[in-house]
Amino acid sequence: MPKFAHVFQGTAFSSKSFSEVTILKDYLYCINQNGIIEKLISPEDKQYEALLNEYEGKENFHRLSEGEYVLPGFIDLHVHAAQWAQSGTALDLPLEEWLNAYTFPVEAKFSNLDFAQSVYEDLVKTLLANGTTTVLYFATVHKEASLLLAKICADLGQRGLVGKVVMDNVEQCPDYYRDANTEIALKETEEFIIEVQQLNKQTKQGIFPVVTPRFIPSCTDEALKGLGELAAKYNTHIQSHCSESDWQHDYVKDRFKKHDAFALNDFGLLQEKSIMAHCNFIADEDAKLFAATGTAAAHCPISNVFFSNGVFPAKHIHEQGVDIGLGTDVSGGFSPSLFDNLRQAVIASRMLEEGVDTTVSGDKRGVSSSRLTTSEAFYFATAGGGESLSLPIGKIEENYAWDIQIINTTLPTAKLPIFNDPLEDVFQKILYLARPENIQEVWVQGEQVHRR
Repeated sequence: MPKFAHVFQGTAFSSKSFSEVTILKDYLYCINQNGIIEKLISPEDKQYEALLNEYEGKENFHRLSEGEYVLPGFIDLHVHAAQWAQSGTALDLPLEEWLNAYTFPVEAKFSNLDFAQSVYEDLVKTLLANGTTTVLYFATVHKEASLLLAKICADLGQRGLVGKVVMDNVEQCPDYYRDANTEIALKETEEFIIEVQQLNKQTKQGIFPVVTPRFIPSCTDEALKGLGELAAKYNTHIQSHCSESDWQHDYVKDRFKKHDAFALNDFGLLQEKSIMAHCNFIADEDAKLFAATGTAAAHCPISNVFFSNGVFPAKHIHEQGVDIGLGTDVSGGFSPSLFDNLRQAVIASRMLEEGVDTTVSGDKRGVSSSRLTTSEAFYFATAGGGESLSLPIGKIEENYAWDIQIINTTLPTAKLPIFNDPLEDVFQKILYLARPENIQEVWVQGEQVHRR
């Protein structure tokens, strides 16, 4: 019998498909030295008792207590790391005003590495404590601070995909916060890619560079073209914002006479490892282009309430064959919790389906077939995020990374109302009612990175 680094015993919930959740009741989860799930063994399996007898009582055997359950670690597809410093402020302003009055001045402070260290370390620890094991980060235009964020993720055990932001368009970016010029923006992006790829070789859970044009308004054509070429040269992930709001969507139509999706594709920025944030205004033709190129969408349901002028039709876009995951969009989204965001994804989908204007008749008020179930929102937060990133994460299955959160439903200060409920109902109650203090432990790639 093989020797495992860890063996866990307990009940887990994992997405089987977009709409179905698998319940792994009292399974054994066998984790190898690389932090990968090597075997899942059900109580009915003839190996179960033999393995239990071999590992029970050893330091690397972990039996969940009564009322504890395993969920996959959450995957956050859209975080502006520097904006953690301003989280929870100025959300009543329009997007363009919010960026110029609050966000760009805050991000400009990250030329100071001491300030960057304090904010980034606090953010990564906070996200881990909220059950988020993998994050797709926008950093800032500063190469050294962006590298620092990657190193903090590596040191704290979070799987980080980090982008040095490119902003070289002098007509749209403030003079105190932008790349010095296009040549320097591309040169520093290439240097950043190479250094992070070297860091990744020393990191168990994976640290990846991401080509990151902030959005089309902030970049010149030359920068967009050069970034597409760098992504192809180094086979990196790509992230940006796409058709987020009326302002951004209309700006791109005026500049290129086409939607964001087609403009980004012209520069080689839509591909299998591309993730575009928000996408509220993408049309069916844009969605078909996403599906054809393998581009994913990061649905940011809390942030969209404040800045995106509409509800992202997640169910409809997913039916077009587009991979979708969830993003907190810190700090456009005030909460660092994907529990909060998956709940808001369900709420927003119901509002889209049922409509909000009561002066309109019920049969014309909403958009039919828009609602998401809790299982579907959970899929976006876990398996959908893994598929969007083209990484074997987000599911509790063999050959997937052991990225998990252990939920304690019995804490005296945060007890969930579970009274002999069937496991299907326990799952729903966890999704709707769990708070950060219910997250007892977090593991990434077979390593414990948080314990409450």
